Amino acid sequence: MKIIFLVSSMGSGGAERVAATLANAWTERGDDVTLIATFSSRGPCFYSLSDKVRFIHLADIVSRQGRGPLQYLARIKRLRSLIRHSDADVVVSFLTNVNAMAIIASFGLKVPVVVCEHNTPSADGRSMLWKLVCRFLYPKASLLTVLTEGIAASFKKMVPAAKHIAVVPNPLPDELFSNSYPPADRGSRKRIVSVGRLNRQKQFDVLINAFATLAPRIEDVDLWIWGEGDQRAALEAQVLRLGMTDRIFLPGNTPTPWSEMARARAFAVSSRFEGLPMALMESMALGVPCVSFDCPSGPRELTQDGRDGLLVAPGDADALSDAMSRLLLDDALCEEIGRRAAISIRERYGLHAVLPKWDQIFSHVEKI
Repeated sequence: MKIIFLVSSMGSGGAERVAATLANAWTERGDDVTLIATFSSRGPCFYSLSDKVRFIHLADIVSRQGRGPLQYLARIKRLRSLIRHSDADVVVSFLTNVNAMAIIASFGLKVPVVVCEHNTPSADGRSMLWKLVCRFLYPKASLLTVLTEGIAASFKKMVPAAKHIAVVPNPLPDELFSNSYPPADRGSRKRIVSVGRLNRQKQFDVLINAFATLAPRIEDVDLWIWGEGDQRAALEAQVLRLGMTDRIFLPGNTPTPWSEMARARAFAVSSRFEGLPMALMESMALGVPCVSFDCPSGPRELTQDGRDGLLVAPGDADALSDAMSRLLLDDALCEEIGRRAAISIRERYGLHAVLPKWDQIFSHVEKI
């Protein structure tokens, strides 16, 4: 099968991790995959791609075609040409801005287009303009995929004319389960770890405040927040203001996130909203006990209504602090939550469970 796969970039985000996982899995089983980064210029791919994946940076091809709207139109024109001459069986697109470009560029070419949304429009703060764009364009796609039933319900309201909406969760790569990662030394300081972009969505300022509340009571634990983003300066100032520079660390991106997660006593999620958070899923797969705000959507689905992790009310820093304290102080609770989470995540989100869902989608769109 010939697949054109569109993403905005191949940086360090969760959507990019999923794109790499799917592209590699499809090529390894014999599919022909062309991965196109539509908005970022050429640079290193944060996640490893198989040599069998053809990787194109659309921005480099049209870099001299003016700026602003002119360059956007040039990218659509070039993408349309790539699709027309590819003899592709399907176009798969990730995230809203790329989805819009994919639908416009493929209009009239008779190539099925599957667009994928990773967040819920009722919570992610998208503008009215983008809601209207989705409402108008998404019915022209062959199929829309979302990560959870809750996200599906939101899109059914926002895009009532959408032809088909399917729930397909993100997969985890086989190497996450096949590799071994050494846990933290028993004699070392405990770590609470979080991973994500340093932006408003992730609400790391609340996590920092929650940790600062428990820190005087539990002295042998530190907080490590891995990632980069536009709130770095504000978060660093907050840590300094709290006098926590020797307990709270923001070391940036890491090429070995699974190793850092495996060393953690607990993994924490403080987001305003999510889709199906990859970092939380990965940490649970590694058997790391987690605590998360019960935000829309993802943490409740991943933890099976709080059975495989601790859920607390969204935005409640005191409840988050108390839940982290429970995990730090109760060895038996940590061991049991981590064990259940690892088994459940492997069964529900391994490639063996998710790839057949994509095969069903490809079979469906071929018949439309």
